[in-house]
Amino acid sequence: MRFPILALVVLAACTEETPPEPPHELQVEDTTSCGAGPDSNLVGQSVDVLAAMTFPGPVRVIRPGMLIAQDYNTQRLNLDVDAKGTITRVWCG
Repeated sequence: MRFPILALVVLAACTEETPPEPPHELQVEDTTSCGAGPDSNLVGQSVDVLAAMTFPGPVRVIRPGMLIAQDYNTQRLNLDVDAKGTITRVWCG
């Protein structure tokens, strides 16, 4: 009778909880390498405002469901746009 109880105690001691990851909204993003910091005021605006703007480096507009390459380019400005055409996120990469 001792062995089954001992086995349960040993198994219980072996489990280790990992801390939960912080929500995505709390993670700090790099917005300096591509100059996105000043462009963060674009969040909430229509994607149409981009037509009248010029940017020093490459720009990628990412629409819902769009396939994108996973290459990381610190100089590239990425703009996430929702289904309504509103800019929801500005980030480098």
